[in-house]
Amino acid sequence: MSRKGNCWDNSPTERFFRSLKHEQLNYEKFKTQEAAKLSVIDYLAFYNGRRSHSTLGYQSPIEFEREFTTNAA
Repeated sequence: MSRKGNCWDNSPTERFFRSLKHEQLNYEKFKTQEAAKLSVIDYLAFYNGRRSHSTLGYQSPIEFEREFTTNAA
């Protein structure tokens, strides 16, 4: 945890929610709350499974973890 007024521990969460809003939710109108939930779940699957991240060497988080655990063993 960082000191009061230092926002570094919030930055990964804020970045994720920015991506969710700008890449997924800005372009949809939902008729039901269930439809909105399914859209967020679909985005989570995309974000963790297929979306490449520059800080991970342009790999998805799942690919990065798989490679890390393979090399660590």
